[in-house]
Amino acid sequence: MNPFKKIEIWNLYLSILLGLIFAIGFGVLVRQELVGSIKMGVVSRSALFLAEIPSNIKKSMQSLVEIEGHRFPNLSGFNGDYNKEELYLLLPQFNGDIGESTVSLIDLRNFENLHTWNPDIEMMNALVDKNSEELKYLDRDKNENLSLLQHPLLGSDGGLYFHDTSPLRKIDSCSNIIWQNDENLFHHSIEVDIDGNLWVPSHLYPQIIEERKVGRKLVQEEGFNDDAIVKLSPDGKILYEKSVSEIFIEHGMEYLLFAIGDRVFQRDPIHLNDIQPVNFDSDYWKKGDVFLSIRHQSMVILFRPKTNQIIWQGVGKQFLQHDVDIIDEHRISIYNNNAKHFMHTGETIDGHNEVLIYDFNTNSYESYLKESLKSEDVRTRSAGISQILPNGDLYIEETDFGRTLYFNYDGSLKWSYLNRSNNGSIYAISWSRILYKEKDKQNVRSFLANKVRCDN
Repeated sequence: MNPFKKIEIWNLYLSILLGLIFAIGFGVLVRQELVGSIKMGVVSRSALFLAEIPSNIKKSMQSLVEIEGHRFPNLSGFNGDYNKEELYLLLPQFNGDIGESTVSLIDLRNFENLHTWNPDIEMMNALVDKNSEELKYLDRDKNENLSLLQHPLLGSDGGLYFHDTSPLRKIDSCSNIIWQNDENLFHHSIEVDIDGNLWVPSHLYPQIIEERKVGRKLVQEEGFNDDAIVKLSPDGKILYEKSVSEIFIEHGMEYLLFAIGDRVFQRDPIHLNDIQPVNFDSDYWKKGDVFLSIRHQSMVILFRPKTNQIIWQGVGKQFLQHDVDIIDEHRISIYNNNAKHFMHTGETIDGHNEVLIYDFNTNSYESYLKESLKSEDVRTRSAGISQILPNGDLYIEETDFGRTLYFNYDGSLKWSYLNRSNNGSIYAISWSRILYKEKDKQNVRSFLANKVRCDN
């Protein structure tokens, strides 16, 4: 029997005609929604939505690694003067020339690249637990061409820690996997405390909050984002884990989760983006406390895991902030994105970013080197990090635009870096780290002295 049945010619012509009519009608609906004076309600809106799916997918994937808009047409790589003192930079960036993410160790005394890590992300993805529900989209969302190596940390043993809303991973100097923790999706900052333990935000799944309140959808499927504080040992074992939403509920702040907004369920009311461990006692905190940056509440809190207490919370001065750092016994710094939601422009930088210093002694805020950030037009909407060095110099990452800047203590710009590839495009930087503490510099020296030659 012939497996291919004959098609009556009139059926073929009818199908072509109906397809043509549908295409014309669909095009009319899309055009009417875009430029027509009279819209056709949900019909034309739906047609436009369907028509834009391919371009939106391409745009969203591209925007993860490639920066749209060229604000700095004359800049590429490092520009400016070297640092005289010993300083290093761990620079995680998407390399547009090879189409993958790398981490470079830069000597800021000469801008020399001392070492580059380029791990095999797809190989690491292949090693994760395939029975894990929350990791089922890992190959789709975090493959070699889309993954970023976020906030890398060089350990005292020469291993490099990183993640990208993915398993937490550690690799050696040749980018070989040492271990990975795939119990959670880890994201944003990676910090180490005085005991060598790691503090990293994660998404908990299933969510700790009861199902009737938040459901059980995955984050990738528009489910509730149950952000958690996680403490891990240097070999990746979870030592402590606590849902931030649960902390809110236990401290009478549940209304911030379920009673704020325009009568819409808030699937990401916390958005934890930094955990800063406290390594010494002062009049205002104790060793073992952690500062938490909670972006979607524009809130910074000081939390004591040992007693499950919120010791202090700061709101009202920062807007959708990132990156909390401890300066001394009574001051902290906060990277204030100064991002606000306006009617006609959506989430917008209201002026420029700033680095806020909060003084517990005086209960007051000041903006550090404000005019310098204004003159350089620093305005990343998402992410962004800052570090005030002991001598008063200031390091900034303007994440959304692939740029980093280093200011002298007097506010003058010493140097900047722009992640431009040879094809002229600008690509993402994913939470760089300036190494200035003596312990960090010793880690670099030891790493360089002991690293082995890697096979190509």
